[in-house]
Amino acid sequence: MALRFYQLAVDAHDLPAQARFWCAALDWRVLYEDEDEIVIGADETALPGICFLPVPEDKAVKNRLHIDLSPDDQAAEVERLIGLGARRIEVGQPSDVTWVVLADPEGNEFCVLRPKKTLTD
Repeated sequence: MALRFYQLAVDAHDLPAQARFWCAALDWRVLYEDEDEIVIGADETALPGICFLPVPEDKAVKNRLHIDLSPDDQAAEVERLIGLGARRIEVGQPSDVTWVVLADPEGNEFCVLRPKKTLTD
């Protein structure tokens, strides 16, 4: 295959704060940093990474793309992420779903799923 998922680019106001949150959430580290971008990842060779880019405008609507996280223990991870600065949000999900919708410190939605081991379970 000639194409790979390299990184997810995320617009942000406070690049260092966003990088700190996601590094703590994913147990990743900052791989590159300057005033125009911060790149985080598990290590330099583990794809994909996340690149935070500065933007002047505020987030205005629900994201069209979001990250899904699969924990070993959903309840424990939701509480840990909230302790890092995430918050629970409603995006129209029914009350009986098996995932929890959170927002990062700048309001970007992401989901904490039930534990999963494959893309189809």
